Amino acid sequence: MTLSRIVVASNNPGKLNEFQQLLSPLGLTFIPQGQLNVPEAEEPHCTFVENALAKARHASRITGLPALADDSGLCVEALMGAPGVLSARFAGEPKNDARNNQKLLDELAGKQDRRAHFYCVLVLVRHADDPQPLIAEGEWHGEIVAEAAGEAGFGYDPLFWVPQQACTSAQLDATLKNRLSHRGQAMMVLQRRLQQCGVL
Repeated sequence: MTLSRIVVASNNPGKLNEFQQLLSPLGLTFIPQGQLNVPEAEEPHCTFVENALAKARHASRITGLPALADDSGLCVEALMGAPGVLSARFAGEPKNDARNNQKLLDELAGKQDRRAHFYCVLVLVRHADDPQPLIAEGEWHGEIVAEAAGEAGFGYDPLFWVPQQACTSAQLDATLKNRLSHRGQAMMVLQRRLQQCGVL
């Protein structure tokens, strides 16, 4: 099966911007679900992969198109993996990056272990009931700094220290970030899977 048009099951502007940069070399047409009036799916599950699969099937069922969904978040060692799947809503509704970042700093106050990693799982379904979705994962390891730094990116990027680059994720050039990040790594895996399946 050859894909040409795929709906991206996300309304997050930051994610959509990264997707645009990561997906443009693939030669496929990617349509944000908002352009097709697809409402956000429920994300009731405790794992990233289950939520991504639910979002992909939801978008595909409504649009009749293949769908790509991302579920990703920040996992902090000292917080037993939190905020995890609740990363976007860590400080409650409505979603707000600044409040999420502040809550993270509050939760880590006095803790010595600042290790953390971003995790991303991408799920692509060729149709809503696809029995064999393509699944790709990526992880990006670093630590949480005590004070935000940098203006680029979104979410927890200003607090996520990248040791190899000696800066936060929010201080990275977008091209470099996409090469290093959890989402960039997952996208490279997905691209290989698509090529192996003869989709690209």
